[in-house]
Amino acid sequence: MYLKKPLWSENFQLGKGDSTESEVDSLASTAVGELVDSLNQQRVYREVTLALRTGLRDARAEFSFLRVRGLRSILKFLRNVAESDATIDLFNQTQSIPELQVVPVIFQHSLKETGDDYNDHRIGNLDHIFGVEPMKITSPSTDAEVALALRVLEGCCLLHPQSTSLAHQHKAIQVLMNILSTRGVLEQGACLDALISVMVDSSTNQMDFEKCKGIMEVADLIRDKQADENLRLKCGEFLLLLIGHVNGRDRPPLATINEDIRHLLGEKSASLIWAASQFGSTLDPEQRLTALQIQARRVLESLNLY
Repeated sequence: MYLKKPLWSENFQLGKGDSTESEVDSLASTAVGELVDSLNQQRVYREVTLALRTGLRDARAEFSFLRVRGLRSILKFLRNVAESDATIDLFNQTQSIPELQVVPVIFQHSLKETGDDYNDHRIGNLDHIFGVEPMKITSPSTDAEVALALRVLEGCCLLHPQSTSLAHQHKAIQVLMNILSTRGVLEQGACLDALISVMVDSSTNQMDFEKCKGIMEVADLIRDKQADENLRLKCGEFLLLLIGHVNGRDRPPLATINEDIRHLLGEKSASLIWAASQFGSTLDPEQRLTALQIQARRVLESLNLY
C-alpha cells in the first residue's frame, strides 16, 4: 500500500526555522486524518467487493434456489449502497471490473431466455453417458427469481447509469418485453419498473422500446378489464414516468410517444397523462410516490372501463 510522505517530514523540524510545536502538531493531525480516511475507504471497498463476489457466486449457480439467495443478497447490498454517495461511488468503480459486473450475470442466468433448452439438452445428447463428464443441468428460473432479478437490474441502472449500456448489450428491452407479455403479475410489475430504469438517459434502449412497440403492449394491459388492477395501476405509473422523466425531449427516439398514447388510449387519457406527468418537481420522494399513485388512479378512471 502506498502512503504519502508525512507532511511534517520535510522543512518542519521542531525548534528550527519558523515552525512552532503547534504547527507541527496541526500538520501531523491532518496527515493522520488523511491516513485514517484512506484506510477506511480501502476497508469499505474491500467490503463492497466481498459482498458482490459472494452474491454473484450464488447468482451464477446452476440451481434456482441458490440464484435466488444470491439475488436477495445483491438486492440488500444495493439498498445499503444507496444510503450514501461515497458507497455509490465505490459501487460504480466496481462495475468497471468485468468479474464484478452485476447486469451481465442477471441476463446470462436468471433472465436467460432458454425456451425448451432444458428438455432439448436432456434428450438427444448422450455424451454424458458415454463420456466421463456428467451432463450439466441448469434448473429454470422461477417466478420469484425473475422478479428478484428485475429488481436487481432496476437498482443497478439507477445507481450506475452505465449499466443501461451493459443491459443494451444483452438485448434488455427485448427480454423485458417478452417477460411483460408472457409472465405473471409479480414479474410484470417488476418488469415495468425495470423498463423505466433501463431507458432513463439511454437513447439506444428507448429506440429498442419503440421498435418492440412497447407502448402498445402497455396500453393493451391497462385497457384489459380482466387484468389485475394493481398491474393496471402500475401501467399508469409507467406511462406517467415515461412521459415526464424518461422521454423529456421532443425528438427521437420517442418523439411520437404522445401521439401514440392518444391513438391507443384516447384524447382524454392522453391529455391527462401529459398534464399529470409534470407533477412532483418540488415534492420530497415520499410525496412524489403518493402523487404518482394518485395520478395513476386518475388515468385508469379516465379510460371509463370500470
